[in-house]
Amino acid sequence: MLKINFLPFPILKTERLLLRQLTANDADTLLVLRSNEQVMKYIPRPYLKTKEEALELIAMFDDKIENGIGINWGITFLNDPEKILGIIGHYRMKPEHYRAEVGYMLFPEYNGKGIVSEALRKVVEYGFNEMKLHSIEAILDPENIASEKVLLKNGFVKEAHLIENEFYEGRFLDSMIYSKLNR
Repeated sequence: MLKINFLPFPILKTERLLLRQLTANDADTLLVLRSNEQVMKYIPRPYLKTKEEALELIAMFDDKIENGIGINWGITFLNDPEKILGIIGHYRMKPEHYRAEVGYMLFPEYNGKGIVSEALRKVVEYGFNEMKLHSIEAILDPENIASEKVLLKNGFVKEAHLIENEFYEGRFLDSMIYSKLNR
C-alpha cells in the first residue's frame, strides 16, 4: 500500500503556471470560485456562502495534506502567483489500489486557454512520478462536454457511465468515470 507524504508542500511549475498551496489569504477568491454558478454547474457540492466556509474548506485541504490523504493546488500564472485562476488536486485517494481521483475547477474567463490541460498534465505527472500512483480517475457529469474534451486530450479513457449513482439536492445524477494508467 502506498504511503503518501505531501510535506513539504510540493509547488509545481509549468511553462505558464505555478501550482501552489492555498492559504487563508485565498479565502475570498475561493468563496467567489465555489459560489460561481458557471463553475459549480456540473459539480454536485454545496456552494460556499461565507468567507468562514471558505476558510473551513482551506483548513480541510490543509488537514488532508498533513495526513497524506489528499492535495489541492491553487492554479496561478507564474508571473502573478497571488491571483488564483482555479484549483486542481487529487481527491478520494485509494492508496491500497494505487489510485486517486483528480478534480479541477477554473474561473470561466480562463476557459478555453489550455490552462486546465497544462495544470492537469503536471498534476498527473506528479501523481505518477512522486505519489507512485498506478491510475488516476476523473469523475464528471455526462453533460460536462468541456471537461470530457480536456480528459480525452490528455490521454484519459472512458471507463464507465454510471446511471443515477449519486443523489444530490433531491435528484439522482449520472456520473462518467475516465482514467489514465501509469504505463
